[in-house]
Amino acid sequence: MRASILGACVLALAAWSVPHAAGAQAGGAGGAATVQLTAPSGDAYVTGPTPLVARIDPVGAATRVVFYADGRVVCTLTRAPFECSWDAGGSVVEHEIRLVVSLADGERVVRTARTRGLAYAQRVDVDIVQVTATVTDGGRHFVRGLASSAFHLYEDGRPQAITNFASENVPLDLVVAVDVSGSMKPSVPTLKSAVKAFLAAVPAADQVSLLAFNDNIFTLTRQATDPKDRAAAVDRLAAWGGTALYDVIIRGVDLLGRRTGRKALIVFTDGEDQGSHAPIDEAERRLQASDVTLYMIGQGRGTSLEPLKKVMQRLAQPTGGRALFTEKIDELHGAFAELLDELSSQYLLSYAPPDARRDGTLHQIKVEVDGHYRVRARQSYRAEGQP
Repeated sequence: MRASILGACVLALAAWSVPHAAGAQAGGAGGAATVQLTAPSGDAYVTGPTPLVARIDPVGAATRVVFYADGRVVCTLTRAPFECSWDAGGSVVEHEIRLVVSLADGERVVRTARTRGLAYAQRVDVDIVQVTATVTDGGRHFVRGLASSAFHLYEDGRPQAITNFASENVPLDLVVAVDVSGSMKPSVPTLKSAVKAFLAAVPAADQVSLLAFNDNIFTLTRQATDPKDRAAAVDRLAAWGGTALYDVIIRGVDLLGRRTGRKALIVFTDGEDQGSHAPIDEAERRLQASDVTLYMIGQGRGTSLEPLKKVMQRLAQPTGGRALFTEKIDELHGAFAELLDELSSQYLLSYAPPDARRDGTLHQIKVEVDGHYRVRARQSYRAEGQP
């Protein structure tokens, strides 16, 4: 799915602001509770799926937590974690977020935050195509600091003007999906170690949602979850059932598709699908209609069986991502460090397509860069209609 020009405007403004939590102490002396609305911050720009997060200390001080967005109830919670997801829509407009907390001592605490909008751009209805590009020096070193003038972008062989360009402080959203199907059972100890090692290395500023999948798809943790809780969720995983690999790729695209900035889906799997409702062609089509970069981390039989490796490469490479194959923990640590270095070194390019028709046509994309460098980027996009 293509990003709107509103999202590109956000990137062009500047790096996202550091969140400022709205919070203060409540309660009388000796029984004070701290209530904070930690996300979204009052100076944030939000679109698409957005986490609403409250922090209450001590946790047991709260008996009921209610989040409102623009006057409507989003969710009601009675136990930690006090967070849920809300769809902010496709336009960058102002929203009022309200947190109402009922404390055990009978007090009621209210916190509010107002997100920011882009009033000057709200009436523009021109689609753009986002392209994430990775540049290397021909070896394994990532090249940073290139100017926009060094990049040349083509659609169906025709040069396109780069309308927006970002290389630093670009927001990154990650969805990590873990295969816990029966075919992964012999590899579960290695799988858990690999996933926890990767999650521990992800910078704190990056948003991470964690999924597990077999016949079904399970949301383990959402964006704002504490890293310790993510690790605990991984430790509780057990392998059983079939493998809905193509379905989880589609779910990951849906979770990431409307967010602004760079988006990556990282799937730990053996690459064998045994039960998806969607065929591989549909997973490919959904990837083509999004600007999500897919990385496949081969596990179990996926590290040695050539047909499974080919499936993972087939899915990942056209998005500008890649597939990694190793079960040795020492080698995985190096691969994860390289992958995270790659994600932090990427460039984000945008352009307005010459043909704005949403008729399902697949358009080829090519990115070139001046100098003796190699560039990896998405190879196409599909101009799908709005749902």
